[in-house]
Order: sequence, then structure tokens, then C-alpha cells
Amino acid sequence: MNLELDQEHELVRQTVREFAEQRIAPVAEELDREARFPYDLVRELAELGLMGMTIPEEYGGGGADTVSYAIAVEELTRIDSSVAITVAAHHSLGTLPIYYYGTEEQRREWLPDLASGRRLAAFGLTEPGAGSDAGNTRTTAELRDGSWVINGSKLFITNAGTDLTACVTITARTGDGEVSNIVVPNGTPGYGISEPMHKLGWRASDTRELSFEDCAVPEANLLGPRGEGFKQFLEILDGGRISVAAMGVGLAQGAYDLAYAYAKEREQFGQPIARFQAVQFALADMATEIEAGRALVYKAAWLKDQGRPFAREAAMAKLYTGLLSNRAANASLQIHGGYGFMDESPISRLYRDQKILEIGEGTNEVQRMVIARHLGL
Repeated sequence: MNLELDQEHELVRQTVREFAEQRIAPVAEELDREARFPYDLVRELAELGLMGMTIPEEYGGGGADTVSYAIAVEELTRIDSSVAITVAAHHSLGTLPIYYYGTEEQRREWLPDLASGRRLAAFGLTEPGAGSDAGNTRTTAELRDGSWVINGSKLFITNAGTDLTACVTITARTGDGEVSNIVVPNGTPGYGISEPMHKLGWRASDTRELSFEDCAVPEANLLGPRGEGFKQFLEILDGGRISVAAMGVGLAQGAYDLAYAYAKEREQFGQPIARFQAVQFALADMATEIEAGRALVYKAAWLKDQGRPFAREAAMAKLYTGLLSNRAANASLQIHGGYGFMDESPISRLYRDQKILEIGEGTNEVQRMVIARHLGL
């Protein structure tokens, strides 16, 4: 057993951390306040090769492993969740389905732009009546004269409406008891994209409601075999949970870093509050739980890289780090006191960004259901 990261992983951490601290940190509060999508940062992230890290180089990606990807997402989230989810949703949900399930022709058509970060992709699963019950998809796709004619809607879709977005892959009912995945290019007639949705957190990320009214795309836009959509999106969610779990660790680490620095500087009763046992214990608990969460995330990522089953570990990591980030953000804001409640304090943004980590990619309750099934219950 060797728990040390190799040189390549450490280089990824150092590179992404420097970028996040130097380029993202100075503008994160402004982007959040203005709910402005970070186009410039996305272009720079693309230049660093972070938008398609695990896609093979032959398709324009970086050919990195999942552990490297988890480290990158963690370090981005340590500074700003909106930027991190833009990368994670594009990579795990938008691009990987085309790589995993697409034909060679589909890969050649879409992946060079997506893996390089020149364009973005989205994944449309959630609907107004199908959240945790994702199999309750009501969007339909009917095959007519060589085209899939799509009708329905999707909700809370990340990266679907930016100027860089190329496509969305949606789940749709293509027959009785049959769900398939279909790629819909942006700009297709009948495909409507709402104005950006207003959110508690992740304000600088792009979140939209999508509508389809007799939206026709070529039959060749079917992703993978017809009727395999349900199985495909479950597999995609398993991998996506690793990246959201990495976000949980990153946010918790960011909250800890802010609390630690503030506790060393803030003086009450004639001394820094870091000298008080109550504050020390809160920081000690945070540091301990972050180490445990990071170990869960890296194990799940490592198992995926080894080609071994990882769904249980991904669900465990996602559940634990969602709860961890909640405790860490709350404890950090408590240490900041009244200053933490002010918008200009970075911990207030982390506090708002945190809650979705217990909802997106499957709620805490769904994770427990997944884990219970793997336990044979």
C-alpha cells in the first residue's frame, strides 16, 4: 500500500492551485456578485488542458487518469465552486458520454472541440417531474423519416446556454419502457434555452431550463444502442460522483484554510482566537475529516483507473464529502463570526455554494440507497 501521490499528480496539484490562487481568486467574488459566466477563465483552463483531462490525446484531450482529474477539481473548488462545476459538468457529464458510448464518427465530430475546451457540452437528465427519480423521464423522441423528433423539457442543466456550448446529450423515451440518449446540437430548430436561472450558490456557472418542441435531429445522433440510455446515465452518474465528491473535499479545504488564517489573525480578549480550545478543536475536527474525505475520493478515482468496480466507493465518497463540506463551511463561518456573514467575506460564498453538493449528482438520500444496494440490502 502506497498512499503517496506520484510526481505527475503533485504537478497537477501545484499547477492548478497556482492558477486558482492567481487567476480565479481575485475575480471570484465579482463573478459571483454579477452572476457572470467566466469566459476568460474557461479559455485559460482550456489552454492548461483541464477541460478534457481524461480524454485520450488522439481526440484532443490530456490522457490523464481519474486521480489527476479529481485533484484538479478539488483545487479549483478550494477557491471557487462555479469555475469547478463548469469544468466538472463539461468533462464528466458533457464530454465523457460521447467518448464512452459514441461511434468513432461521433467521436471525431465532437471530441476535438470538446476535449480541447474550445466548445462546451451539457447533459440533460433532470426534468420537472424527474429529479431523484431519474428513470421517470417524460421527454420523448419519435423516429420519423430518419430523424428523432423530440418533445419535452429538462431542468437545472449546467453549461447548456453559454456562447461556447456546442450540444447537449439528453435522455428521452424512444419507445415503451425504453430510454435512449440523443445528442442535440445548440441552434437546432425547436430547441429552446431559457435565460440563466437564479441560484443560491454557483452563481457564476450556467444553469438553464431546456425545452423541445418538435425538435428534429438526425437518426445518427443516437448515442450508443437504442434503449441503453438508462444504463448509460447510471454509469455516467457513477463517474460524475467522483468529481462532485472532489468538489466536497475542495470546498471543505477552502473553508478550513479561511478559518485557519482568520483564527490566527483575529484577536479577542487580548489574544488570537486560535489560542482558544473551542476554535482549536473545531479546526482539528475539520482537518481530520478532510483527510478522511480525501482518502475516500482518491480511492474511488483509483479504482476507476484500475478498471475495477467503483460505484459503491463513489457513492460513499459523494455522501461523505457532501456532509463534510456542510460541517466545514458551517464551522468556518462560525469561527469568522459576524464578518463571515458579510458578502465580502469569501466564506459567505463558500457557505452558499456548499448546499448543492448534497443535492446534485444524486441527493444524500439517493447515495444511501445506492450504498445500501451494494451492501446487499
